[in-house]
Amino acid sequence: MSKQTKVLVLDCMLAASVGGAGELPGTALQWEKLPPLPNPAGLGSPYAGVSDGALLVAGGANFPEAPPWAGGKKQWYDTVYALPDAQHGWKAVGRLPRPMGYGVSVTARSGIVCAGGSDRDQHYRDVFLLRLARGRLETKPLPPLPRPMANGCGAISGNVVYVAGGIEEPNSTNTLRTFWSLDLAAAAPAWRELEPWPGPGRMLSVAAVQGGAFYLISGASLSGDAAGKPVRRYLTDAYSYRPRSGWKRLADLPRPAVAAPSPAPVLGRSRILVLSGDDGTKTGFQPLDQHPGFAKDVLAYDAKNDAWTKVGEVPCTQVTVPAVAWRDRHIIPNGEIRPGVRTAEVWSLRLSRAAAGD
Repeated sequence: MSKQTKVLVLDCMLAASVGGAGELPGTALQWEKLPPLPNPAGLGSPYAGVSDGALLVAGGANFPEAPPWAGGKKQWYDTVYALPDAQHGWKAVGRLPRPMGYGVSVTARSGIVCAGGSDRDQHYRDVFLLRLARGRLETKPLPPLPRPMANGCGAISGNVVYVAGGIEEPNSTNTLRTFWSLDLAAAAPAWRELEPWPGPGRMLSVAAVQGGAFYLISGASLSGDAAGKPVRRYLTDAYSYRPRSGWKRLADLPRPAVAAPSPAPVLGRSRILVLSGDDGTKTGFQPLDQHPGFAKDVLAYDAKNDAWTKVGEVPCTQVTVPAVAWRDRHIIPNGEIRPGVRTAEVWSLRLSRAAAGD
């Protein structure tokens, strides 16, 4: 193991919570710290994925000089970093079309699809493909989203990219209830507007794809207060979507998981892991510089039993950040660890094979 890495093993039992299904074999969530990103303030909501075998992290935002409660100004970035393997450091390989963050990013066969996002002034419809070719970064435009969107979620099933929810404008007091798909293998790819889930609009939800189904988990809806400022409602509902049968309401989460890493890691053929997330219990916490962070527990959804269980804890409560499947592990590259504060740490999660059997 490299000196730059640190392994922390959290033992847990994956146990069914309904139907008397009994306990599943014990497993371990193995957390390994990878080389940190070169931006010392860390990045919130970058785009991330895999191309040409390398892990890419692009864009994102932070408060480089001071936290927001101390008058710090948010800064957006356009740098694209690549990590060729877990033993070497990151290197800058290019730039995004503009400084951006808070969009949806998923790894496709042809590269990383980056959809929507925002900068200091507005939200965007832009969709583009990032890929490494012989160490050089290439950017290819794709069809734009039907509407501007930031803070949505998405995942990919085969060649089909799904994007759900978000907000249309920086000062929005309502959340989108939109569900779009893009077939990358079509002769002329174009976004389709699909029937939305039966619940309220939402942003900062968790997405996943498993067994051919798209999952939409938790998130927050918005409404305006008397002064016209957005107020969050933390959600615990969850849904699955299959192209031929539509939406299905699932068991509610035991707590909200707003802005947890997405797309969520999948375990075996029927389980989805939700890592941390903002559960809303520390809304309004003061003083902000002593905020303890977000929820530490890992929630597992069992699709066979339509049940949630707690299966361990995260070493670092990272939210507003993608999760990326890379080389038999799931990577959480930076993210927000408490309001207004990011981390440069990059954590890797390995899932034991013993637990993957269903």
